[in-house]
Amino acid sequence: MPQITVDYSSPVEDGFDREGFARALHGATVEIAGARPEACKTLFRYSDGRAFGYEDAERHAVFHVTVGLLAGRSDETKARLTERTLELLRACVAPQDGVTLHASAEVRDLDPSYRTYEGQ
Repeated sequence: MPQITVDYSSPVEDGFDREGFARALHGATVEIAGARPEACKTLFRYSDGRAFGYEDAERHAVFHVTVGLLAGRSDETKARLTERTLELLRACVAPQDGVTLHASAEVRDLDPSYRTYEGQ
């Protein structure tokens, strides 16, 4: 915990500082939600398949970040972390001419059945 998943699309994949984003988001998660740094894990999932309304999808990049935390954080804490996530995303994705960035984020409670395993 926390489990962070970043879904994102072309055409900005080359302008996305994934490592910088993950490090900054891990720091924000520790600061805002009281997570342990060594517990922060981020998985990036890229897709070049996307659709956006009725427009040409090539002019739109889609990002969605999900942060799963153990239950117990207030709605205010989750909202602060969500806002910071979007700020960091804007800072870590280089603008491209003619491309609109659509970004969303959510912080949610992990299900009570959540368990972890580390080993070989």
